[in-house]
Amino acid sequence: MKAVGVIVEYNPFHNGHKFHLNQSKLQTDADIAIAVMSGNFLQRGEPALVSKWSRTKMALENGVDIVVELPYDFATQKAETFANGAVAILNQLRCDYLCFGSEHGSIIEFNNTVDLMNKNQSSFNEMVRQEMKQGISYPTATSIAYHSLNPDSAYIDLTTPNNILGFHYVKAIYEQESKMTPFTIQRSNANYHDETFSSSTIASATSIRKALFSDLKGLQEITNYIPTNTGSLLKQYITKYGRFHQWENYFDLLKYKILTTSASELANLYEIEEGLEHRFKNEMLASHSFHEFMEKIKTKRYTWTRLQRACLHILTNTSKADMKTGAADMHLPSYIRLLGMSQKGQSYLSSIKKEIELPLISKLSAFNNEQIKLDINASYAYSMGFPEPLRSKFIKEEFSTPPIRYDENKKTYS
Repeated sequence: MKAVGVIVEYNPFHNGHKFHLNQSKLQTDADIAIAVMSGNFLQRGEPALVSKWSRTKMALENGVDIVVELPYDFATQKAETFANGAVAILNQLRCDYLCFGSEHGSIIEFNNTVDLMNKNQSSFNEMVRQEMKQGISYPTATSIAYHSLNPDSAYIDLTTPNNILGFHYVKAIYEQESKMTPFTIQRSNANYHDETFSSSTIASATSIRKALFSDLKGLQEITNYIPTNTGSLLKQYITKYGRFHQWENYFDLLKYKILTTSASELANLYEIEEGLEHRFKNEMLASHSFHEFMEKIKTKRYTWTRLQRACLHILTNTSKADMKTGAADMHLPSYIRLLGMSQKGQSYLSSIKKEIELPLISKLSAFNNEQIKLDINASYAYSMGFPEPLRSKFIKEEFSTPPIRYDENKKTYS
């Protein structure tokens, strides 16, 4: 069986994701689709709208055959690290193809750009360092350095979010000497950061989440932009837990952590650099919400995303040393956690089981290593978004829940 891999967050699964998934299978003629999905916290340093278990069901009900979790120390990192972890897992699962969405839409230019950057890596890195000395953010510095190479139409625009991720996917495939073939599908109708609906059927996840948090009619407003099963699962979640997750649900805990942790201890946490610990402590004193706090600490040098990730690592108590676990030669995943599978997915796993070199984890309580402890801490932190007794129930389920099994023919779970 041929397998196509996709790297996703599904926050939540919407019509654009459905189009991408269908096209991924169609253009590669793949028999099954494998999704490497971020867990309960995401690459932009924010909590997922709903738990990974709910998003796994969204994926399975819409055509994904295997869902595995991207570990915390990759899922909440910059694009390069995020891509390295996800590509490594798809390699382990013997994917033939990796298909990603992009603003560009042509894989040739992605390959050209990787070649260009490899040939100019030293000068590129030096210019990034020089630009950052001027007090600008890393993304802006990399953009300036990239344009100094005078890329023309044979290369991609590295200022757009999906192009950036796609570039790092292709680069990771090259660096890991993977046999996967990359494909890309052009995004249309809605941009990644769009906060309003500009199409009748396609909307960004950002605009969908904004509608859900805006008022009680949010679920009705997004009906045209999500599959029916996504709507049903969102309704089930809000009925069971009484809320969708956002940073404001965790602000009290974050404030407590920052104010009661010494500056020296904060400085040991991941992504707390260059005196940020003092800025965090000073600005948190008079902050009444997460958004207000973020507005106060935002600077030219640090992007909103970078600061959110720093806040997340404070919430999960993730140190600089914690993020250096993994293989000695390259920081890569040391296990694969299976979240869900269809019947076809289960057959595929059985056929490649002996080829998978990493431990394939079906239940959290059955495995223990340094890297997975970060996932456990993240689950504890995510659970704090629930009131009791839901909080304790969620933690228990995290340790005891086996992979979700979905019968794609009967449309039922077993």
